[in-house]
Amino acid sequence: MITAMQVTTTWYLVLGAMLFSLGGTGLLVRRNPLVMFMCVELMLNAVNLTFVAFSKELDDVGGQAAVFFVLVVAAAEVVVGLGIIVALLRRKPGATADDVAVLKG
Repeated sequence: MITAMQVTTTWYLVLGAMLFSLGGTGLLVRRNPLVMFMCVELMLNAVNLTFVAFSKELDDVGGQAAVFFVLVVAAAEVVVGLGIIVALLRRKPGATADDVAVLKG
C-alpha cells in the first residue's frame, strides 16, 4: 500500500531557499547579462513562492497581494532589462556585464 506524503509549508520554504541560493550563485558567478537577468528573475520567483507559502500557512491573502506587486515589478523589469540587454548586444555582440559602459553617449 502506498501512502501519500504530506507537503507542508516547510517544503515550500526549503524549495524557495534553494531556488534563491541558485539564483544568487548564478548572479555572482556568471558574467553574461542575459544569464544574470534570468538569475534575478529566479530569485524573485523564489521570494514569490515564500510569500505564497506563508500566506497559505497563515490563511491570509496579504502574501498573495505582495506576490501580485512583485510580479508587476518583475514585468516592468523584464521590459526595461531586456531593452538594455538587446541594446548592449547589438552594439557589441558577446558582451559581458562589464561592457555596460559601451552604452554611454
